[in-house]
Amino acid sequence: MLRRTGLTALLVVSLQLAQTPASAESMPKIDAKENVISLENWTTLNDTIMGGTSQAGCRHTPEGLLLEGEVVADGGGFVSCRSPLLRPPLDLSAFSGLRLAIEGEGRTLKFAVACSDGLMGLTEMIPGGLRWVTPVPTKEQGTTVVEIAFNDLQPVVRAKPVGLPLRFDSSAITRLQVLHSRFDEAGSTNPGFRAGAIRILIHSIEAYK
Repeated sequence: MLRRTGLTALLVVSLQLAQTPASAESMPKIDAKENVISLENWTTLNDTIMGGTSQAGCRHTPEGLLLEGEVVADGGGFVSCRSPLLRPPLDLSAFSGLRLAIEGEGRTLKFAVACSDGLMGLTEMIPGGLRWVTPVPTKEQGTTVVEIAFNDLQPVVRAKPVGLPLRFDSSAITRLQVLHSRFDEAGSTNPGFRAGAIRILIHSIEAYK
């Protein structure tokens, strides 16, 4: 009998479950007006959720979304800003990807996207959830503008690649996140990681065709 990983088991079980109606609870939304993604109501998520001690705050400013504080390598080693959970999901199927304008102090960041998995959200039962991730190298000074193609996003769970034939669904995006982590998208040490004081300014995120 074949032994399955936790994620594979969830995928198999999902095929045996009946679909349940979505919650009617009102959730924060992101509006794609003129293909620009709102940066309001984003919140902080740091490594304190896994025992780390990094401290950073995320706030909206006239210049954009500011992530500021201190990142500590031990005990997790990441700080991030993430969007509200999108209900209903954001449909960007008419676009090829997202264009990010950001000041990143020469660090290599990660851009993560969550989308509906087509499995009634069962992958969200996995601690950390399933995310589609790509690295974002930045310049030491000034603003870095990078285009992130949806086709380049790689599925990961807790900074570890997922070796399953999953498909990214750009018509059902449920969350966006910008991180600075000591781990890269492949789960290895991020060569562009730097501990200590951090100041990341996200000027804009917009969809492009």
